[in-house]
Amino acid sequence: MINRNCFYLERDAMKSDFQTLLKDLSLKSTPKRLALLQILDEEKVYLSPESIWKKMQKRFKRIGLPTVYRILDELHEGNIISRVIHPNRQLYYYLCRNEEHHHHFICVSCSRVEDLHFCAEKEIESLVVKDMKGQVLSHILQINGLCSRCLTEKVPVHG
Repeated sequence: MINRNCFYLERDAMKSDFQTLLKDLSLKSTPKRLALLQILDEEKVYLSPESIWKKMQKRFKRIGLPTVYRILDELHEGNIISRVIHPNRQLYYYLCRNEEHHHHFICVSCSRVEDLHFCAEKEIESLVVKDMKGQVLSHILQINGLCSRCLTEKVPVHG
């Protein structure tokens, strides 16, 4: 038997979490922002702005693609969502609940995103300082590849 009350409590808690995140960014908790966050939270894969827009159209009669792009930009700039740069040069988005410093492994076939708990920031920073006489201000590391399932099943690469 499904405990429907538990589902609603989880959904309400999730909505409250999103409202807090938006408030911390000085953004209003609008129905469209909350819906976009909920859509990303329900997925374990990265999504294109167009696929997010199609899902948003099921919830809102009037929503334009520029609105989706604007919300995605706001949430990315506020470090709430991650931007995935695909080898096909298209941007995708992913809501990562892991707040610790980490990077992502991106399966370019099934669009799955996995956390990598490895960072070579210190080693890279040392090389930049020593060899280039420069200074690292920030870094982004994204590993693209095929997950074990896609590798085993020989699933074709999207792109």
